[in-house]
Amino acid sequence: NNLVYEEWAKAHGLSETGLLVLQAIYYDKENCTQKKISEQWVIPKQTVNMILKDFEKKGFVGFTPMQKDRRNKKIFLTDAGKKYADSVISELMALELAVIEEMGIERIKQINDNTSLFVELFCKLGDKNK
Repeated sequence: NNLVYEEWAKAHGLSETGLLVLQAIYYDKENCTQKKISEQWVIPKQTVNMILKDFEKKGFVGFTPMQKDRRNKKIFLTDAGKKYADSVISELMALELAVIEEMGIERIKQINDNTSLFVELFCKLGDKNK
């Protein structure tokens, strides 16, 4: 699953992690911070920082101090960043919707159910091995 996203991102000039960071900024317009992205996607802060520096160099993001905690900086998309993110994310969403439509909602439900069962059993059986 991750491999298809990794390849798709690469074809669009991004790493899979870069795509996740871009989505995080795109969808969290009010309070997006490096720490929040790191925690949300379980990505090391250093990795998020490197991606943000690259986005800043390309003119896609800017930073402003947070109102309540001046040490943290709010990340926002610049006009160029919005344009870029709109094109990348809308293309990804269209592809995902097309795949869901092609597969059918029942198969998607089965994937979700099976993934949930896998995680549940992995955790349960992993605890037994401690």
